[in-house]
Amino acid sequence: MKNTSSRRQFHAIWRLLIAIPFLAATILPASAATPSAATLASRVDHHYNIIRSLEVQFVQTYTGMGMSKRQSGALLLKKPGLMRWTYTDPDGKLYILNRKYGYFYTPGQTEAQRIPAKNIDDIQSPLRFLLGHTSLERELSGLHIASQQNGDFTLQGVPRHMGKQITSISLTVTPAGTILQIRVVEADGVTNQFQFSGETDNVTAPASAFEFHPPNGVAIVDGSSPLQ
Repeated sequence: MKNTSSRRQFHAIWRLLIAIPFLAATILPASAATPSAATLASRVDHHYNIIRSLEVQFVQTYTGMGMSKRQSGALLLKKPGLMRWTYTDPDGKLYILNRKYGYFYTPGQTEAQRIPAKNIDDIQSPLRFLLGHTSLERELSGLHIASQQNGDFTLQGVPRHMGKQITSISLTVTPAGTILQIRVVEADGVTNQFQFSGETDNVTAPASAFEFHPPNGVAIVDGSSPLQ
């Protein structure tokens, strides 16, 4: 299929979002003892639950199915239910979710995909994490923690209701609960990893940032749910 590669990456992004709780930092002493997995997961939940909007730089590494790609850009999030992935490499690639639709577009294609937002939210939606409507500990089974030499931690588990699709999700987080990296390993061997930097909370995020206007000559076509 013409857009198979782009759709797989799009699907992986939405799956990835199960691991992004939408929360704000609790400052902890540098000497604090290693927390339990449940305690650190709660800090991550809290970190993103109390903010209204967020902007962060990301680097995406996508491997598997004969592909290996590295892409980067900026992610803008706003409650309730709004997000915009603006890629600078490749320039012009875009993913937008507003309260009605999710859109994804790759430069050079003649079509942009549109998925009803309700279809995304209906299938044990990872967007509930993003919007702070659930918790890591409830959604990830077998959750466990590992320390890193630099003082950060890794939380790893398997998303409930998606065990046949995803082998594991790993989050690298600070002691305060800020997410620095997310790594998703799918059952077919595809690995999708995001590294985050420069997080800024409660940024200005106008409604116009979450509107999709296709480039000249690009048609909007209806697509299937990104979780299928």
